[in-house]
Amino acid sequence: MNAGGVDKACKSNAGSWTLVASCWIILIWGNFSNLELYKRANASFPKVYKLVRRWDKDDQKEIGSQLIRVADSIHANIAEGSAKFKRNFARYIGIAIGSCDETISHINDAFNVGLISQETRNVLISEYEIVGKQLTKLKQFLSSN
Repeated sequence: MNAGGVDKACKSNAGSWTLVASCWIILIWGNFSNLELYKRANASFPKVYKLVRRWDKDDQKEIGSQLIRVADSIHANIAEGSAKFKRNFARYIGIAIGSCDETISHINDAFNVGLISQETRNVLISEYEIVGKQLTKLKQFLSSN
């Protein structure tokens, strides 16, 4: 299958083959929930939510509420953008990339002030770095076709 460089994109890292193949499904049928990227971002969110809910109220209100909002925003923008035309979908994916980067920043903040361990930080950062790479590949794919 080579529709506008799809073969080339399929050979890259971070689950891109599944990402691009699923992207075609979304563009044709609009079913975002089949996209591996959506599944990964959606599965990561409860981990962040449950983690923050264990913090004291002040930390939940300050850094925790920001972390929850941006982590939730990633999969929400994938879902909302998938119902739009391709050009607008790319814009929503760009917003999700920003939310992913902000999530990583807030995870680092939580570690830096002693709210999470190094191990927890590393696990969450690794998950969101993969999501970020997949989002970037999807945006590149949408922008080039």
